[in-house]
This record gives sequence, structure tokens and C-alpha cells, in this order.
Amino acid sequence: MRFDLTDLRLFLTVVECGSLTQGARAMHLALASVSERIAGMESALGVSLLERNRRGVRSTAAGDVLVIHARSILGQVEMMRGDLRTYATGLKGRIRLLSNSAAMAAFLPPQLCRFLAEHRDLSIDLDEQPSVDIVQTLMDRRADLGVVADITDLGALQTHQIATDQLVAVASHTHRFARQATVAFADLLGEPIVGVADAALEIHLAERASRLGRQLDYRIQLRNIDHVAMYVEAGVGISILSEGLSRTLRRDLVVIPLAEAWATRRLYLCARDFSALTSHASLLAQQLRQCAA
Repeated sequence: MRFDLTDLRLFLTVVECGSLTQGARAMHLALASVSERIAGMESALGVSLLERNRRGVRSTAAGDVLVIHARSILGQVEMMRGDLRTYATGLKGRIRLLSNSAAMAAFLPPQLCRFLAEHRDLSIDLDEQPSVDIVQTLMDRRADLGVVADITDLGALQTHQIATDQLVAVASHTHRFARQATVAFADLLGEPIVGVADAALEIHLAERASRLGRQLDYRIQLRNIDHVAMYVEAGVGISILSEGLSRTLRRDLVVIPLAEAWATRRLYLCARDFSALTSHASLLAQQLRQCAA
């Protein structure tokens, strides 16, 4: 199988344009050269990649598979170029770190601030994702480190506990729970809920509710935490959040800890293999673990 990155870019361009002619024009190549390159790819793979018709071309089933792999390969190449480009600007390394909302809100900011201040030749690509997605991304080797809650199946990842986080109910000052020191989860099941779009938390709460033979009454689920606070303040419902995330709310709301022991979650630093991390990712992992200790 002999074809290069140019062949992959060319194939993607042709598929996206739906035409050999348009693809050739976009790649600044002669039509004959494009046809020859794609014919060479089909010969090397032993399959037909394009179906030709009056309107142009479209990928075959085999072509669809190649599109997926080509995009992944070219994306990795661009990521590699971006990482190497940082060396030309004086940076010696880049760390890809993923975090769930709870750690992003409270635990990580001071830690990352101190780390970057101490290591001025390093940079961090920080992305907030649900814990479930973080686990899969780490397994796929598309990130160095992740911080997730223990309510997620961590699979084969290596982990270190770095913090704890309490689940809380957030309500308006006029709500009947507003004067309570704590609230039982069972009491929340009769309330309308303004949900946060966090798959791991939603599954965790659903499991706890099912043990009581109940389910949560979601009136709406939102991704933006400021929007969640706005709906709660308006009396649409209450919300169940991490304590760390509740500290970021900009509205005057009441925060009430859940009474159950299971509402205290553990936050884990995760990696596919800590011993295989780059030297700069290992430095960050070491600092986060020392902070926990």
C-alpha cells in the first residue's frame, strides 16, 4: 500500500467537492493527475473508492472508511505540526489536559496557574468535557491527562485520587428547602429539576433515583451553567450540581448539600499509562498528585 498524505488530502477534497474536476481545481492539480492518483490508491488497496455518475462522484462503502481514517491521520499530522511549532516560539512542550466541570470550576484553576508560572516554557491545552468522554479520549490516546469523577467507569485507565467534591442542590431563596442545612435526595425527586447536560452525573443520579423506585423530573437540561442559574432563580426548578461548580454561580441562590454519603464524590487524575507520559505531562501529574497528598 503506497500512497502519501497528498493522496489522502486529494481523496478527501474530491469526496467533499463531489467532483474530480472540482477536486483537481481545489488542489491545483491537472484532472489527469488526480484521476491517476486515485486509480493508484484503488489499485494499492484492491477496492473501488469512488462511484462515478453524471453528477460527479461519491465515495463507496470502502471510500467512506478511508474518509474516516484519512481525516484522523491528517488531523494528527496537523496536531503534530502545532506541537512542533511551539518549539519555534520558545515553548518546549504542550500538555493536553481534559477536565470535568467540577474540577474545572474549583480544583484546577489555582493548580494550573502555579504550574504555568513555574514552568514558563510549557503550555496546556485545557478542554472541559463530560467524564465519560474524557475516559474515551484518553483510551484513544488523544490526550495526556484527564480529571474525572468516580461516578464514571474508568475502564483500564490508571488513576490517582486528587480531590473530593460534594453534590449540592441549588434553589431560589423562596424555595421551601432554602432554610434547610441539608436536603435528602429522596425529597428532591418530587421537585422539577433544571438539569446540567453532564451524561455521567445524569446516569449517576438516575441510578440513585431508580433504587428508590423513582425518577428525576427534568423540566429542561442546559449546557451553560449561567443559564441553569437563571432558570433556578426564576423558580423554574432546582438543580443538582457539584459544590465546586455551584461556587461559580453569579446569581443569589441557596446552596444546600445533599445529606447522603454517596453525594461526596472523588475526583481522579487519569492517564492511559502514567509511566508513558511525556516529561512535561509527568511534571503536571506530579504536581496535581502532590497537592492531593
